[in-house]
Amino acid sequence: MARRSFVDYLLAVSERTSVRDGLPYPFGAHQHGTGVNFAVFSRHATRVQLEFFDRADDRTPSRVFVLDPVRHRTGDVWHVWIEGVRVGQLYGYRVEGPYCPSEGHRFNAHKLLVDPFATALAPVSNWEFAEACGYDPGAPESDVSFSTVDNAAVTPKCVFTDEYFDWEGDRLPRRPWGETVIYEVHVRGCTIHPSAGVTAPGTFRGLTEKIPYFTDLGVTAIELMPVAEFNERDQIRTDPATGARLTNFWGYNSVAFMAPKASYSSSGGDGQQTLEFKEMVKAFHRAGIEIILDVVLNHTAEGNELGPTFSFRGFDNSVFYLLQEDNPRYYRDYTGTGNTVNANHPVIRDIILETLRHWVVEMHVDGFRFDLASVLGRGRTGRMLADPPLLERIAEDPILRGVKLIAEAWDAAGAYQVGTFSERAWAEWNGRYRDEVRQFWKGDRGLVGQFANRLAGSADLYEHSGKSPQSSINYVTAHDGFTLNDLVSYVQKHNLANGEENRDGSDANYSENFGVEGPTDDLAVERARIRQIKNFLLTLFVSRGVPMMLGGDEFRRTQGGNNNAYCQDNETSWFDWRLLQAHQEICRFARGMIRFRQAHAVLRSGSFYTDDEIKWFGPDLRPPAWDEAGEQRLACLIAGQNGPDLYLLFNASTEAVRFTLPPSARGIWHLVTDTAREAPEDLRDVGAELALGDARAYTVEARASAILVAHTQHRVRGRR
Repeated sequence: MARRSFVDYLLAVSERTSVRDGLPYPFGAHQHGTGVNFAVFSRHATRVQLEFFDRADDRTPSRVFVLDPVRHRTGDVWHVWIEGVRVGQLYGYRVEGPYCPSEGHRFNAHKLLVDPFATALAPVSNWEFAEACGYDPGAPESDVSFSTVDNAAVTPKCVFTDEYFDWEGDRLPRRPWGETVIYEVHVRGCTIHPSAGVTAPGTFRGLTEKIPYFTDLGVTAIELMPVAEFNERDQIRTDPATGARLTNFWGYNSVAFMAPKASYSSSGGDGQQTLEFKEMVKAFHRAGIEIILDVVLNHTAEGNELGPTFSFRGFDNSVFYLLQEDNPRYYRDYTGTGNTVNANHPVIRDIILETLRHWVVEMHVDGFRFDLASVLGRGRTGRMLADPPLLERIAEDPILRGVKLIAEAWDAAGAYQVGTFSERAWAEWNGRYRDEVRQFWKGDRGLVGQFANRLAGSADLYEHSGKSPQSSINYVTAHDGFTLNDLVSYVQKHNLANGEENRDGSDANYSENFGVEGPTDDLAVERARIRQIKNFLLTLFVSRGVPMMLGGDEFRRTQGGNNNAYCQDNETSWFDWRLLQAHQEICRFARGMIRFRQAHAVLRSGSFYTDDEIKWFGPDLRPPAWDEAGEQRLACLIAGQNGPDLYLLFNASTEAVRFTLPPSARGIWHLVTDTAREAPEDLRDVGAELALGDARAYTVEARASAILVAHTQHRVRGRR
């Protein structure tokens, strides 16, 4: 018998059908040979059906594949291989199983489901959760009147996307934490206003057009508010003044963890959003700027027991979510949204890890900020775990170890872990920094000790756990709260337009208005506000740790006193770039402080200050009055690292203060910054500082701050 060639042998034994058993791994839809393999998890399903559609609004599928539980199931994974599937194919699943809420099961074959591993969605024109899914009445199991409304025409379909993209040699910049300056921004809000002057407003491409601005400002990382697919029309409230329906603008209500938001694409929503996102990342990397994603993995938009069914709930509710032990009909809610993802279940851990790896490997993102990250440390019963396996897995994952990991180290159920969050690899939003810096500059008394701790990198929070100052993401403002302009312009929040009778949003803003609530033509009030804004910016950029700015703060972006603009897709939230011209002084100051920080390595060190590196003083060179409740003045001498010494002066009191100057072996003192001075004397460039000669003291005006540097006279080009 003649021996067969390998090719002949292969043809003889190969399966020739166009629909085959498929493989249980990887999850999602992936090219495999001449076809595509589909694989989904469902432990308790009795039947799974894959449906193909030609158009996003179609109610009737063009092809249906019923998965045989014998041929197309391996363990808890349902899978099928289909020949000839092209890029752009729309698909969804229907899953049958028990509808028994008292046991945690909510299967409903009337609902077309989104693949949890979908990499793009094609949203329908009339996407409405109420219409798309119906509301589960929470009726007893004997009542079979659960929603039988078919949602296929009004729910988004998944899009099969090709993973290939020409990255042209792109590599993650991997900037050290010590060089990092983060700028938090909303993709749509940044460029949707006509004043943005971009050709693709409100999109990934529009944001790309702003790269020259970001580069000139000096930021090194853009932190994007959620870009994973969400339904902007999931709000039912209206603006009480106008009657206009509100929207989900921020996007903290995920529908598909891996799918870039279709409406953020200028090229279309049939998979183009994935390509446009990649093009954006590649362009930012060329400019040396990293992309950090704000990811929401702690809950989904399926809400509580009355919420819609469009994905996790329909695949396996009892596995995907944390349920009440005594009555699994109801969800444990540690997120304030109605449900909590069962993040430390082994299957869900794998889904979250694969989600993060996808964004790093396929989309080239540089890091993540985890919304309500403390939720990810809760176990099946909702208790905080001593060593949460998910957080350790993320920190030690061989792919994720090289990216930036930032935790919002609290949740909506009382967990507050700032300073104690998980592994050393995790940085944290430092909420203590935000609050105590605000309180100090507001004039609250007895805060010099806390203020000094925040300036020095928050060793009181991080040192005991072996972390460094670079574990602290320092910020004064973020999307959640007042903008910097509003922080100095409003005493009260003004959230009536959110339709919640001003009950939403934090009441602990530590803000002030300098005598007038909101905008004013009073020049004295405006000067006080400008000085205070500069105080905050100066403090942020001289503090050890990693600084984060809220986008638009550098040109006094305002939300009209709304400190929770999550539902305002309008000029309340949009960047009005005309303010850049009106407030060039503030933008210049912010840009200059970033450059000052980058020029002085001592401010960016990854170690906590030693006693030899920093010395604290009161105005008269004596130790600060740490224990005096009324103290509002502070100075510190920082020994330069192969550079000039720095003397930082802070006066939060209502009276001018004369600070005695310490001697420096590095030369005479020069003025860099004084927030009480008018521009351009408020901030001088490196090498052009104002020499103070033989001055033995420097006076800091009320509610002001200053920076002095010590070096030899011959370096100075500026004039006194």
